[in-house]
Amino acid sequence: MTAALGARIRSPRTHGALRAILALRLHPCLDMPRNPLPSPSSYDDIIRRTVVGPDTSARPTREQERAAREGFRALDPDEQVLHDRVTQALATLGPGAARVTAEISRELVTLRGQVADVATLQRIEDAVAYVTGVETIHNQVVVAAS
Repeated sequence: MTAALGARIRSPRTHGALRAILALRLHPCLDMPRNPLPSPSSYDDIIRRTVVGPDTSARPTREQERAAREGFRALDPDEQVLHDRVTQALATLGPGAARVTAEISRELVTLRGQVADVATLQRIEDAVAYVTGVETIHNQVVVAAS
């Protein structure tokens, strides 16, 4: 009876190993394909594969850099119409106003640039004042030294 009883009783070590083998055979993840890529060995390996290096990124154009320095702001449709009117008024004044730019913020027009004489400066301000939609003019145009 002791031999028969001994055959039926298993040691805890044997019982645990048998349970592990059965669990492996029945586990659903064992049928999934394995990842063919090796795991990265370090954090630096992951960064090298996923982060773009500073020398490979695109640089902004000179125009984009200038717009960033000047604080470029997109115009809404009404401001765009006013900007087109002011630009047209400046264009009618000829080459004397070629170095003058206009910045629009609602009904406020800020003029910047350089002109050759005071008479041209006055003509520019008068031309912009007659544009429909302009309420305020900030004139930051300077007269060049002669």
